[in-house]
Amino acid sequence: MRSIGVPLLAMMVALPAMAEDGVERGRWMATQFCGNCHTIAAQAPAGRNPRSPPFPAIAARAGMNADHITSWVRQPHADMPDHGLTARQAQDIASFILAQKPR
Repeated sequence: MRSIGVPLLAMMVALPAMAEDGVERGRWMATQFCGNCHTIAAQAPAGRNPRSPPFPAIAARAGMNADHITSWVRQPHADMPDHGLTARQAQDIASFILAQKPR
């Protein structure tokens, strides 16, 4: 039992750091790919396309979750270009968007 407990404990300690890395990677990608049109954070410069919802507003929508955002950003839609994001990149952007939810 002890040999299982130590790796499990180490993984549990590492999970918050791993999640934070995803948010930071998502922040970088959002700045590169999304910030021209969307307002990506409450303290970020305003996006230039008024039809592109701000990330804090997206995160605050009822029922919004990482799976929904991940699917949405990988599918070309409306005026949004296809950035060719990998599943992991889309997950990281979703993590960043959800981190913008107003508290």
